[in-house]
Parts: sequence; structure tokens; C-alpha cells
Amino acid sequence: QVQLVESGGGLVQAGGSLRLSCAASGSIFSINVMGWYRQAPGKQRELVARITNGGSTVYADSVKGRFTISRDNGKNTVYLQMNTLKPEDTAVYYCNAIALATMKHYWGQGTQVTVSS
Repeated sequence: QVQLVESGGGLVQAGGSLRLSCAASGSIFSINVMGWYRQAPGKQRELVARITNGGSTVYADSVKGRFTISRDNGKNTVYLQMNTLKPEDTAVYYCNAIALATMKHYWGQGTQVTVSS
């Protein structure tokens, strides 16, 4: 099992920045990919960004150039630096980890990000 604990959400004005953190514990050796998803009210959960153990990254088109995902393997932590935030970025952000050998997904509890206009 893998446990994911997010932190760093909050309320920010449009144009501001936030950094989300996700600390992983447990059977982290099984994890190949970590990332962030978000879910706004009335919408489906969507991928924001993900990063592999090798450092390869993927971003949603809506956040390219504004968000940066990174990881600190020594701390078993993945970060999402969010700059130039927009009201449409308002959502609950979830940390995700994938064990490719079993295709098992693990999820954090979610952290609220609210961007005011």
C-alpha cells in the first residue's frame, strides 16, 4: 500500500502562485509515475501533470507554461508549482501515484485550491 498526503492548497488571487506538495509513504518502491489531477464542481477529474521516475513530464494544455511538476526522490515528495493562477484553476487537487506493474492507482485526500478574480 501507498499513502499520499497533500498540502499547500488555499485561497489566492488571480495571477498569484501556490505550491502543492505530496508526500508518499509505504510501498513507494512500486511507484513508477506520480502526478496531480483536479476536479472542479460539476466536472470530471482531469490530469493536470505527471512525472515518471525518470523525470519525464506531461502537462495538460491548460496549464502548460504556468505549472511545473517536480519530485524529490530523497523525500519521496512530488511538487506542483502553480504560477499565474486563473479562476478556472479553482478545484480540488488530488495527488496520484501509479504502480505500472499492477496498474494500481493510489490517491491522496485532495486539497482545495481557490483562485479569486
